[in-house]
Amino acid sequence: GRAPAGAWFAPGRVNLIGEHTDYNDGFVLPFALPHRTVVAAAPASGSRTTVSSAQEADVVEFRAAAVVPGDVPGWAGYVAGMFWALREAGHPVPEVDIVLDSDVPVGAGLSSSAALECAVGVALADLAGVVVGPSPLAVLARRAENDFVGAPTGGMDQMASMHGRPERLVFLDTRDDTIELTPFPLAEHGLTLLVIDSRAPHAHADGRYGERRADCAAAAAALGVRALRDATPDAVAALPDERIRRRARHIVTENDRVRDVVALLAGGSDPRTIGPALDASHASMRDDFEITVPHVDVAAEVAREAGAHGSRMTGGGFGGCVIALCDDADVPAVRGAVEKAYADRGWSAPVTFGAAPSEGAGRLA
Repeated sequence: GRAPAGAWFAPGRVNLIGEHTDYNDGFVLPFALPHRTVVAAAPASGSRTTVSSAQEADVVEFRAAAVVPGDVPGWAGYVAGMFWALREAGHPVPEVDIVLDSDVPVGAGLSSSAALECAVGVALADLAGVVVGPSPLAVLARRAENDFVGAPTGGMDQMASMHGRPERLVFLDTRDDTIELTPFPLAEHGLTLLVIDSRAPHAHADGRYGERRADCAAAAAALGVRALRDATPDAVAALPDERIRRRARHIVTENDRVRDVVALLAGGSDPRTIGPALDASHASMRDDFEITVPHVDVAAEVAREAGAHGSRMTGGGFGGCVIALCDDADVPAVRGAVEKAYADRGWSAPVTFGAAPSEGAGRLA
């Protein structure tokens, strides 16, 4: 019923390669999507913060000055968590009225939660008149997700949402949060990165993501290293526990694949040359890390058979999306083949769209 003080946005992300490496001090290579969460906000008209969303029926209220973990459940916890994280970092946090809208698919492994956190974060910083750089704000957004919401994610999603740029991948070393922007000129080479939302149920909160994280910690402890980023293939091969060995092998080989892809793209190679690394990443997630499901395995395999240069699941796993690197001319055939494969199995039709690196979080108006 009144004009906002401004509007801010943050994008979702697709991870080109580097899965579950982020919480192992490893390397990841995401990019920001054109899909965004948008926040319109103004100083609160009352004494409490109110949050409403075009995607949700309820209006949530809390006190910005006092909210703590456990106070706000559900989707609004990601919003309240940013108030708490900024306050805990010593920044002033005003009471605010917020209205949200988003076209980032929820539950697809495209980081709708990070988009929400980062959009709220840039809005709050602006409204409070404080300067928080992109990386520090991403760290606070991760803290909101980890310590307020309770999701044990790494920091890749928030970094990609904050640092995204057109035609650039965000090469992130998660040990020290250093960023290098790596070229990914899809249009120049007549390529499309097709995102295939499998529509399979996708959730991290059921414990399986946490189990993988615990397995990685156990492997690092057994190897006597700070994190699996420091492990060698020979040392991993000698681990006596077969499950822990496979988990660690995925992380070590995935880090190598990320670095190989960056070397190819930074050196000016045709992006088609990264296809084998995408395929190898999917096989590793399927066989060693065991985070794929039939919906994504079928999509990845059928996409390759229909002409994709490489394909892999993207995101934390157990559902979500597949990416397929395709010549522009082959996109209809790849899309059609995956849709037919799903129909033949009696599955709900997948949702597909082309994705290109886009701008990171900021102010719209």
